[in-house]
Amino acid sequence: MIFAKFRSNEDGTSIVELAIIAPVVIMILLGTIDNGHSLLVRATLDGAVQDAARSSSLEGATSLIQQELIDEEVASTIRKLAPGANVTVSRRYYKTFSNAALAQAEEVIEQSPGNLKCDRGESFMDANRNGVWDADGGSDGQGGARDIVIITFNVSYKRISPMAGLFGWPTNVEMQSQSILANQPYGDQTGFGKPVQVNCPSV
Repeated sequence: MIFAKFRSNEDGTSIVELAIIAPVVIMILLGTIDNGHSLLVRATLDGAVQDAARSSSLEGATSLIQQELIDEEVASTIRKLAPGANVTVSRRYYKTFSNAALAQAEEVIEQSPGNLKCDRGESFMDANRNGVWDADGGSDGQGGARDIVIITFNVSYKRISPMAGLFGWPTNVEMQSQSILANQPYGDQTGFGKPVQVNCPSV
């Protein structure tokens, strides 16, 4: 009879149910907040990069100081949402949209068998005359009037959720945003001239 009394007694069941359900609910809530934060950072980054691209296409943005100011504005915007975020940027410029889209490596003059890379003391045709073999045919920097520029921002920051490992997520969030632009026609576009043959570095 005493056992029947215990079976019918429901005192404390709510606490037991809460103890079972609460961890799952908290994990789902933390995961949702973390994902929502990442989406917010992503949307903010894309918007900031578009603004940076528009500012970079102006004539005054050809100076390194102006480019640094533009880049810092993007980094500052991201760090308001993700304090301590590591923000890096690269600029590659081309003479035409076709060159940028194809991203073809500069021609390597190889001995058989070849690997299409400038890594074994061969020589290559330096199309942009910068003395370096470019795997995408582009050049570092903002370029000049009418040049086509691809700006790439990479962002890395620690997740806001302390339980990311329980979801199998990496500790850091990594994201990248790119924008392609044409510098304003504030002058005549300069050319590189005829390609010159340059020796590749020996490994």
